[in-house]
Amino acid sequence: MTTTFPASRHSPWYWIVLGGITLGTLDLLFACTFWGVLRDVAPERILQSIAAGVQGKAAFEGGIASAALGAACHYLIATMMVLAYHLASTRWAALAERVVLYGLPYGLLLYAAMTYVVVPLSNAPQPTKVYPSWTVASIIMHALFGVICAWFARRARQYG
Repeated sequence: MTTTFPASRHSPWYWIVLGGITLGTLDLLFACTFWGVLRDVAPERILQSIAAGVQGKAAFEGGIASAALGAACHYLIATMMVLAYHLASTRWAALAERVVLYGLPYGLLLYAAMTYVVVPLSNAPQPTKVYPSWTVASIIMHALFGVICAWFARRARQYG
């Protein structure tokens, strides 16, 4: 079943960027809440850990500037995740038509790519301890993030 929406004047880029902002914000809320409750980690530190992908350990001494870089990197990556799904959906329309069916595995693919490719290849210090609760929560959240990517990609296709 396909849901129809009223006509929109927005370009595909509007939906892709809005999807990246939505995805990035929800992911930051998730990470900041999880680590804030579990380990009393400040949001600035979370953003610095993202900046560490570029700056390495120096990000943790870079204050608000490193946190801002981390936020910029985070939202750029989130937007690229939505864009990638959108581009794939222009070739395979079913990806945009069945957002849950294809969005869930896309989210799992994102989790695997970030965990096993992007972060290890970045300048960020590698984790020294595994937190099973973080791993499980991250897998679940990334599956949901995939659905968000798919939904915004569908909007971009429908109204772009």
